[in-house]
Amino acid sequence: MPKTYEDLRSARWFAPDDLRSMGHRSRAMQMGLDGGDWEGKPIIAIINTWSDLSPCHHHLRDRAEFVKKGVLQAGGLPAELPVHDFAEQFLKPTSMLYRNMGAMEVEETLRSHPVDGVVLMGGCDKSTPALVMGAISMGIPFIFLPAGAMLRGNYAGQKLGSGTDIWKYWDERRAGTIGKEEWDGVQGGIARSYG
Repeated sequence: MPKTYEDLRSARWFAPDDLRSMGHRSRAMQMGLDGGDWEGKPIIAIINTWSDLSPCHHHLRDRAEFVKKGVLQAGGLPAELPVHDFAEQFLKPTSMLYRNMGAMEVEETLRSHPVDGVVLMGGCDKSTPALVMGAISMGIPFIFLPAGAMLRGNYAGQKLGSGTDIWKYWDERRAGTIGKEEWDGVQGGIARSYG
């Protein structure tokens, strides 16, 4: 059975003829929207884990624009909402510490905004469960759009795995069996794409 506009969660922000909803509508208009943008349409959040320090998710900034176009084509109103990224390579002391906090952030970001569904954009082994746990806890429909796998690395004709060969070459570097030139070559070839 199709929902009416009044059945949408977001209608609680925009539909009532009261002071609070007038404030919501006027602030939406402040951003260039008008009633035709949200009336009768689901508002679909796009939770994005993009950041300048997240190599796994660095391309999601651009990908979010395509998701927005898809939401518009399907008759919804997209709303991109950034959340904490989980850049394993840069996050100290460990990204695992932030997984559950990330889930709570996703849940509360969704709960506190006028959204009816969400597209979750992320990847890697900490952000994926954080995003999904947050959306499940919130209890709204979601789609998970994975960041995708990183291309395998290569150096001097050899295939390199970023999560495995880094340790092998580090052992060789510490043992003195490879020099700076080879070390620099491996470093430049081991992680050659987003994901």
